[in-house]
Amino acid sequence: MIGSVLIANRGEIARRIIRTCRRLGVRTVAVYSQADAGAPFTRDADEAIAIGPAPARDSYLDAGKVLAAAQASGAEAIHPGYGFLSENADFAQAVIEAGLVWIGPPPSAIRAMGLKDAAKRLMGEAGVPVTPGYLGEDQSPERLRAEADRIGYPVLIKAVAGGGGKGMHEVERGEDFAAALASCRREASASFGDDRVLIERLIAHPRHIEVQVFADTHGQAVHLYERDCSLQRRHQKVIEEAPAPGMDPATREAVCGAAVRAALAVGYQGAGTVEFIADASEGLRTDRIWFMEMNTRLQVEHPVTEAITGLDLVEWQLRVACGELLPLAQADIRLDGWAMEARLYAENPATGFLPSTGPLDRFVLPQGVRIETGVEQGGAISPFYDPMIAKLIAHGPTREAAAAKLAQACRQVQVWPVRANAGFLARCVADPDFLAGRIDTGFIAARLDRLLPPAQPPEPVVRAAAAARLAAPGADPWSALQGFRANAAPAIEAAVQQGEQVYRLTLQPGERPALPVLRDGADIVVFDAGEAWAFNEPRAKGLEGGEASDGRIVSPMPGRIVAVHAAQGERVRKGQPLATLEAMKMEHVMTAPFDGVIERLLAKVGDQVSEGVTLAVLAKEG
Repeated sequence: MIGSVLIANRGEIARRIIRTCRRLGVRTVAVYSQADAGAPFTRDADEAIAIGPAPARDSYLDAGKVLAAAQASGAEAIHPGYGFLSENADFAQAVIEAGLVWIGPPPSAIRAMGLKDAAKRLMGEAGVPVTPGYLGEDQSPERLRAEADRIGYPVLIKAVAGGGGKGMHEVERGEDFAAALASCRREASASFGDDRVLIERLIAHPRHIEVQVFADTHGQAVHLYERDCSLQRRHQKVIEEAPAPGMDPATREAVCGAAVRAALAVGYQGAGTVEFIADASEGLRTDRIWFMEMNTRLQVEHPVTEAITGLDLVEWQLRVACGELLPLAQADIRLDGWAMEARLYAENPATGFLPSTGPLDRFVLPQGVRIETGVEQGGAISPFYDPMIAKLIAHGPTREAAAAKLAQACRQVQVWPVRANAGFLARCVADPDFLAGRIDTGFIAARLDRLLPPAQPPEPVVRAAAAARLAAPGADPWSALQGFRANAAPAIEAAVQQGEQVYRLTLQPGERPALPVLRDGADIVVFDAGEAWAFNEPRAKGLEGGEASDGRIVSPMPGRIVAVHAAQGERVRKGQPLATLEAMKMEHVMTAPFDGVIERLLAKVGDQVSEGVTLAVLAKEG
């Protein structure tokens, strides 16, 4: 076994790797940016080395700094985790040439699968079915548009070097193709340094099925069954489960067998995931599942595979990297029960899922399920990295049991003042259509109205909890007036305000709803079913601020302006794009709130802006 490992990553995956290494007696070295100084993963490791400023390109993506840290620490191997440098073939080659053990597939396999167009051609040659589309070298906008027209709309534009949902755009009509192509290329260039794209037919009712594979250095390869990752939003996975609902034995054998052939075709070693797209309009069928891509690394959702197999995939990675045989043969890998994973993101579903950053004054996660997180209460969510703050993994004997367990866990999450999607996740896994297995990648978009949080707390007990906290001893006597009664405990009258709505309540003696409540400055925050409801004392009339529809277009979060779509003095229509902000690896388009004229345009391409900065001022005509 390797004696020491440097982990070229951060957060929850770094902690996950450290946990297995500690069990196996392997020394660990963490690297960290300035933004992660003192983070939990740096304390978990046996040694931690600073490698640069907060931006990933100056720290976690700087291969030279990572290698220098490994050599300075005396580490024998490098584990890349996922993201960052994990699928960088040049980095893998540099690690090997430096005399270190690379805990991942050979650079040749990373290169073979790293470009989607070349990978699909290779898979076709290996007898693995591939999605119809255009994989050509001609990248001119005219040729790409012509190929999209030939394939037929809707189509999907995908970055050739893409992954993680970045650089993917759906196009419903030919007239929207040029704008989508430009946006896709910007994202691809920024995220992967390669703006080439491919075009695929967009499947009407797609399901995202992926197979966990493992291969050793002795020519053996196995699968660890499939996962279903169909619940997505903007191509980002939200809920993952294993096995896939509705997967019959014959289809499982065909899909998992194709995944193993894919791994053998590229001389694979270590952990990998072969991803397929299925046309689920008539259920899962062997003739309607096509190869999509291969991720040459450990996946975010690997815990659900660990749950149904009882195996430690990181341990397998370490053993394979040491040259050992695979720990088990295919016939010895058993499937036990059902597992589901929910990705807890720092985002606000009520505001279009905008990322949320800042301090974690309250961060409480549930008991009874597996938790993977890289942060803790008292820490902060940084704008520099991915907004996922935790993974919640539930395992049960049946799909229904796993879903119920996961929904209950999500309802117990408490996060403040950072906003999180816990309530949204709970509603997803408790949705009747989800429980019935009626899922595809459009599931969330089609049911968004019932999955989003309501504008007001649906349960009176939430308002009562806020009022009780306000009326507690020591609260402002003018906000909570107790009536005088000679022979009985008095009732308590209290008023709380949420937005513009004032609630007046009468609480009987001893009535204190059993919900977690936090007093945060002027806010009274009640946690219920995964949501955080903020109340305050009623405001006097005339003290409210100006209306939000005053024509100021402001940055909703820190980020970089990557496109400006209008000019000062231009007349624009309501909903017309004005500027595009890139933040936390995603593009956010700001639009005109009403018809008018751009009175002032302050946004410029390349500007780094803070949250709340005015980007443009729109004046109503007439």
